[in-house]
Amino acid sequence: MASPIIVDTGPLVALLDRRDHHHTWAKSQLMTMQAPMLTCESVLAETAFLLRQHDRGLRRWAALVTDEIVQLSFSMSDQFESLVSLLAKYQDTPMSLADACIVRMSELHSHASVFTTDSDFFHYRRNGRSVISLIHPDR
Repeated sequence: MASPIIVDTGPLVALLDRRDHHHTWAKSQLMTMQAPMLTCESVLAETAFLLRQHDRGLRRWAALVTDEIVQLSFSMSDQFESLVSLLAKYQDTPMSLADACIVRMSELHSHASVFTTDSDFFHYRRNGRSVISLIHPDR
C-alpha cells in the first residue's frame, strides 16, 4: 500500500482552476497518486473560498469529496490543544489554521507526504524537529 498523501489548499485550487500557475504541475502529480488524499475541514474551507467565483470549480471541489478523491481525515476538536500549540509556535510565520491542521495530520500519519504549493512547509516541522516529507513544485 502506498504512503498516504495529505493535500493542502494550493494543489486543490490548482487542480480545479486551469488559470492557476501550478495547474499543470498539480495535475501531473495527481496522476501519480492513489486516492484518497487526506485533508481537513480548514483546507476545504480555504479552497471553497478561493474558488467562490468559479461555479464549475465549486462543483468540482464538491465532487473531490463525494467521489472520494479527497477524504476528510481529521477532527479539530480532538486535536485542538495540539493546533493551539502549533499556532503559537509558528506565530511569526504566521501559520494559518489550515497549515496547523496539515502539520498535525503529518504527525498523526508519520509516513505521509504533504502535497502543497506553500513554501512555509519548508520551515514547519512535525513533532517539533522532524522535516515534513513534501510534494512541492520546488522539489
